[in-house]
Amino acid sequence: MTARVAVIGGGPAGLMAAEVLLDAGMAVDLYDHMPSLGRKFLMAGKGGLNLTHSEPLGDFLTRYGDRRRQMQPLLEAFDPARLRQWTATLGVDTFVGSSGRVFPVDKKAAPLLRAWLHRLRTAGLHIHVRHRWLGWNGHALRFATPAGESGLKFDAVVLALGGGSWAKLGSDGAWVPILIQQDIPVAPLKPANCGFDVGWSTHFRERCAGQAVKSVLAHFADRSQRGEFVVTATGIEGGLIYAFSAALRDSIEADGSATLEVDLMPDWNAQRVLAEVTRPRGSRSLSSHLQSRLGLTGVKAGLLRECLGAPGMNDLPRLATSIKALPLRLIAARPLDEAISSAGGVDFAALDATLMLRERPGVFCAGEMLDWEAPTGGYLLTACLASGAAAGRGCLAWLQSQPR
Repeated sequence: MTARVAVIGGGPAGLMAAEVLLDAGMAVDLYDHMPSLGRKFLMAGKGGLNLTHSEPLGDFLTRYGDRRRQMQPLLEAFDPARLRQWTATLGVDTFVGSSGRVFPVDKKAAPLLRAWLHRLRTAGLHIHVRHRWLGWNGHALRFATPAGESGLKFDAVVLALGGGSWAKLGSDGAWVPILIQQDIPVAPLKPANCGFDVGWSTHFRERCAGQAVKSVLAHFADRSQRGEFVVTATGIEGGLIYAFSAALRDSIEADGSATLEVDLMPDWNAQRVLAEVTRPRGSRSLSSHLQSRLGLTGVKAGLLRECLGAPGMNDLPRLATSIKALPLRLIAARPLDEAISSAGGVDFAALDATLMLRERPGVFCAGEMLDWEAPTGGYLLTACLASGAAAGRGCLAWLQSQPR
């Protein structure tokens, strides 16, 4: 008799787990509470779908921070090279961008998702949308459906319920209290790859919100990175900020604030900046002087005025120092629902090596609902796919070990 498996969650992790199980001949039903599948995946592709990264695997694994040990076996079994081979089987060719990031040739998510869903349906996947998982009633899965509540029994279950960011796309974290009620340890969900509040003045906010601060070097703790960020109405966000977001968030939680230092002119040394700032300017205004001698205009000049005030701007040695290390005091992470991804989730201690819940034999977890985080750059999607494949393999092995 063919085993029946429920996969709950229609994002990349759930779909990958379903594919592994279908390939092994299992009967798979996939449930999602949204009207369609892969909504967050499609949103991620709006600016160009970043599938993974081409850097060496050793470097790739460092992006998972203190969860490297738990993530390494999953990623070694489904690494970036394997991911690119997999996309090719869907008829989607990929290329490596100048930053090392890997994209589909057309950079779009929708064609890949359509091809994937077609393959899964052809393999026998039964998809049930508008089915919100409510937990268990004994050994039966409870679902809220348009026709009312239902209870269904399966031989095994894969939970791939996502994190807590972008609730309108399906990742609302509603599963957290369900698992906690089952005495399954879950770390609180927190914003990851998020922006931060600064508390701008009304003048600066009205003049500079929405502008990009380009070609800068940021420093926090023992790390430095070049890139750019965007000034928002409340603070800052963007790729450079997301790279530091975990450390900044944790520092704010511990100390109430965190100070990010920004080098506005990373290609100039401090001596050159000081020499130009203190060069006699005659009748020219300070703004004109900074523009002509250093090329500092627009939002960069605005940031200096905002952070230093008039006294700091007129203290030329301090001004020069700040151009090379402008302190931005961050007071809060933006709300979880605004974040690109979330940290926290099911504690790895609650899972065995196959991602099965120790307290619920036959129930496996995958994707962003696990307690890990990573920066943008393809690391999030790769780990979701890799953990989905691992949960599928674990589920298959467990089913094969059970007496029928």
